[in-house]
Amino acid sequence: MITNGFTYVAVLLFMAAVLVTLEKNAKGGLQKFFKFVPAVVLCYLVAMLMCTLKVWDMAETKGAYGALKNNLTYAMIFAMLLRCDIRKVLKLGPKMLIGFFSATISIVIGFLAAFSLMKGVIGSDAWMGLGALCGSWVGGSGNMVAVQAALDISEADMGYALVIDSIDYSLWVMFLLWAIQLAPRFNKWTKADTSKLDEVSARLEEEAKLNTKPVTFQSLILLIGCAFLVSAIGTNVGGVLYSATHFSDKATWTVLFVTVVSLIAAVTPLGKVAGSAEVSNLLLYSVIGLLASRASLLELGDAPAWILTGFIVLAIHAVLMLLVCKLLKLDLFTAGVASLANIGGTASAPVLAGSYSGSLVPVGILMALMGYVVGTPVGVLCANMMKALA
Repeated sequence: MITNGFTYVAVLLFMAAVLVTLEKNAKGGLQKFFKFVPAVVLCYLVAMLMCTLKVWDMAETKGAYGALKNNLTYAMIFAMLLRCDIRKVLKLGPKMLIGFFSATISIVIGFLAAFSLMKGVIGSDAWMGLGALCGSWVGGSGNMVAVQAALDISEADMGYALVIDSIDYSLWVMFLLWAIQLAPRFNKWTKADTSKLDEVSARLEEEAKLNTKPVTFQSLILLIGCAFLVSAIGTNVGGVLYSATHFSDKATWTVLFVTVVSLIAAVTPLGKVAGSAEVSNLLLYSVIGLLASRASLLELGDAPAWILTGFIVLAIHAVLMLLVCKLLKLDLFTAGVASLANIGGTASAPVLAGSYSGSLVPVGILMALMGYVVGTPVGVLCANMMKALA
């Protein structure tokens, strides 16, 4: 049994490194497996398995966990949002922005309705785990971790959230990819005009070709140094803001402060430094491993009911998006990518966009990055709304 804090962290990072390497070099059947169960999900599940098998001593490693988890989360938020230049997002045009936020609102409504229906089965405290999942399904895994930090959600509830995020999300991606063949009939039904979409896509693709800066040692150490400094300052500022307002809690204020600083930095030359995606992913895997290391698989006895809750959310989201598309004459591409930009983030929205046309990949990326911006505050808001319904 591991009792040394450094060894505990080293094992988690090595485990994540092995899974990412396997995913990167996977071929054949293993490649198909990683397509539906990505390394970030396996990282959580393997760490939970090691926790269940008592590979480390929970009490002896608590200090290392407490010192790193939140601080790395704040650094990850900074690196993640550094890619989101608001000026580029606005170039998506009103219809695509409407599509994105329609998907966001319909997902929140889905969570509120599903929690109201299922709270008697999954428990009245399930609003915390579902709130974290809402953060993920509006933004990405990083937002789920950020909501967990803001609301101090238990590792067990995070385990449930990840199970839903893995199973329900995978099936939703498959459904949206299958639905591509229905695009002509769907667009005819909604009377959608795609000329503006083609114009925006062409402009974004030209801009993407101009941004070819390589990732270097200098760029990585600059981004890591800035991310850690913002995390350290944010922790102190969060404490000051909470003391001054006595509203919410220190973690929530810290997340909000780091988010604002990140969005400001994104429109400065720092936002153009190559490597922010690599740094944010490194920090994400580190935080995911730490979170899962405190959750035992034995605590997931109600997983089937939670999975059903996730499907209820998706069903409500789908029905509401159909109504919005018909009312506002949105095309299937806009609706599908808006949905997956929320639920899947940068991992899958560009894949769906590219399945329609290679020139549309930048649209998928920008919509997914927008999810990173709103995912954390929407997740926290949704969690508190569900709490009121408990």
